[in-house]
Order: sequence, then structure tokens, then C-alpha cells
Amino acid sequence: MKIVFTTKGKTWESPIDARFGRAEMFLIYDEESDTLEAIDNSATESMEHGVGGVSSKRMINAGANVVITGNGAGEKALKILKTTGIAFFTGAGEMSVKEAYEAYKANKLQKQF
Repeated sequence: MKIVFTTKGKTWESPIDARFGRAEMFLIYDEESDTLEAIDNSATESMEHGVGGVSSKRMINAGANVVITGNGAGEKALKILKTTGIAFFTGAGEMSVKEAYEAYKANKLQKQF
């Protein structure tokens, strides 16, 4: 299973980015291979519109099964993600990636769908 975190860095200690569409990075944890992969998402900062769609497509292309973020995503992004079967969790805004992963495993995050 691939779990994607919105983050401000590339390690387990990096803080979760509360934003989805304009998150600085997407950190993908592949539970099967026990590996981390970082995707730079900083280019969305300069975009005026369509950020949620671009970021949602990155989740799909990355093969995400789960997305974990801080505050959630916009309406358009949620609409796209709902159709894919990707589980979407919020409530990790004040955590590190490691803490967010542990909270997810302990069912302490809010499942949006």
C-alpha cells in the first residue's frame, strides 16, 4: 500500500503541510517495500487556478492508496479523489510524517472518504 503525506520535507521527521493542493512536497511511503519517495509540488505556489486537480492527478499517478494531510482539500480535488478509491484523511496538521503515520495506524485521523 502507498500512503502519501503532504509535507514540508523529505523525511519521517518533516512536518505535515496542512495544505493539500499547494503542499510543498508529497512524501510517498510504500509499505510493501518500506521506502520513501518525495515529489516536489512547489510549482503549484505560482498557479492561480487548477491546483487541486494537478495535485490530485499526482496522487493518482503515484499509485496512492491513502492520502494524509492537515486541513483537507478543495472541492474540485475531493471530487476527483473520491472517484479513484483513494482514502483521504485529515487532522495531521501539527504532526511530523512519522507521527501522522502512527496516528493513521491507530485510527486517530479523520477519514473524509
